[in-house]
Amino acid sequence: MPKNDKPGDPGAALNEFVAIVRRLRGPGGCPWDAQQTPETLKTYVLEEAYELIEALDCGDPGQIKEELGDLLLHLVFLSNLYEERGDFSLAEVTAGIAAKMIHRHPHVFGDAKADTTEDVRRLWQEAKAQEGKPASVPALGQVSPALPALVRAQRLGEAAARLGFDWPDVKGALDKVEEEWQELRQALAQPANSAWEEELGDLLFSVVNVARFLNIDSEGALRRTMVKFVKRFNVVERTLAKAGKTPETATLEEMDAIWEACKKTKAPGPQG
Repeated sequence: MPKNDKPGDPGAALNEFVAIVRRLRGPGGCPWDAQQTPETLKTYVLEEAYELIEALDCGDPGQIKEELGDLLLHLVFLSNLYEERGDFSLAEVTAGIAAKMIHRHPHVFGDAKADTTEDVRRLWQEAKAQEGKPASVPALGQVSPALPALVRAQRLGEAAARLGFDWPDVKGALDKVEEEWQELRQALAQPANSAWEEELGDLLFSVVNVARFLNIDSEGALRRTMVKFVKRFNVVERTLAKAGKTPETATLEEMDAIWEACKKTKAPGPQG
């Protein structure tokens, strides 16, 4: 177990944790840990990242601290795997990101001036160019295709807007939503075909653009709506159970009545 008596010293605590991970991977350590590779850890990293997001949504500091630790485990573990291969160490990872932050914040660590967020963004892009990042990469190509769809859609809209490809205000984005909605309705009037998916995708993308104009994180907004949906449906199930019923045996009208009553009381989930 950790013996660090200075919990306020992140350096000492991290060094101790690195030693624990190395022990798990070493002779006489854990067979499961010894078998892990970067490929096997990818799913776990993704799961832990989403569990951290869930904790952040809940706002419980204790849960957030625990999930940060779980994610840190995988970051340290991955760094250790690559150190075993002779590629790089955790020290090189931290030194690299430290150097990058200093270089990309010349208004903090240098003599540059940045009075607005746009100034900061410009300095950041200039610093990236100085680092030898490919100048020929298309503007939208800088948005990672590995991002969740809603996040990527919003980042693509932001990137296009910075180049002037955008509506002057939210009204244009709202008009686009209406246009795409009508096109989807027209497609649905025809027998099932690929246009259904295409037009639905266009509609979703246009809604994300509205969120961008309103400075709303579309991914977070949908995530919170899903939390609200789950909580309200739990109320439906509990209410039905008191009457000796289940969703399978109840009618749609019964479930809808409970749902509407839940909405009116604004309980038990977030308002909306």
